[in-house]
Amino acid sequence: MANTYTKAAFTLTMSHADAALLTIAEQAVDILDTNGDDADLAHEYDALDPAFHAVFPAKGPMKFESFLEIFDDWHFPYLDCAIDIDWKGEDGNARVFFSGDQFGVEQVAQLIFRACKSALPCGFAWISDCDRLRPGEFGGGCVIITDAGLTFHSTQDILDRAARSAAADPDTHGHEGRFGFVLASRDQNGHAVFWNNDDGFGALASATVFSKAEARAHDPVIANDEPEWLALPAPLAA
Repeated sequence: MANTYTKAAFTLTMSHADAALLTIAEQAVDILDTNGDDADLAHEYDALDPAFHAVFPAKGPMKFESFLEIFDDWHFPYLDCAIDIDWKGEDGNARVFFSGDQFGVEQVAQLIFRACKSALPCGFAWISDCDRLRPGEFGGGCVIITDAGLTFHSTQDILDRAARSAAADPDTHGHEGRFGFVLASRDQNGHAVFWNNDDGFGALASATVFSKAEARAHDPVIANDEPEWLALPAPLAA
């Protein structure tokens, strides 16, 4: 018999309004835990703060279905997370501490995305471990939360990418091309600009990254200066 854990502990800074919404979300979890009938749950929903209604509009006979969408299993709508709020954070904001040893990674990430817009962009990491030394029981990951949505990364994904990079074609001169290419040119003032599939040439931060095959197949781009492909450097070590 072995016990496995998913652990996380992190702090986010957000507005008082968003922090208050987290406390209302905890109230909503408690209401759902009563297993009341649809009419009773709908009545409890109506009694919650209008700020909760704005983020999780009434849906379904019980009116809580918008909120339940953040959970994988509607029969067990638990955050699996302790939430502690310091209302006297810096610059008039609140500091919110999330923690747990059976942490609800996906539902907490979804809640932050839906209810804590003032904290975005943000992210958090978690670990998976076991009280016995068994293969495959140790790992973890992280999630990046932005206005565009959620992006999850696992330690196994990181290992797989590192292994593919190490096994890359030796003719690529070290890491050249392993991390993609950007199309570079210069504007009328001689400043370096980089191609973006949506907006054309602009800042490097918004450049479209191409694989070697995509770069070879890409249609020529007309620019003030002859564009050329540049290989991206290896990412910084963590």
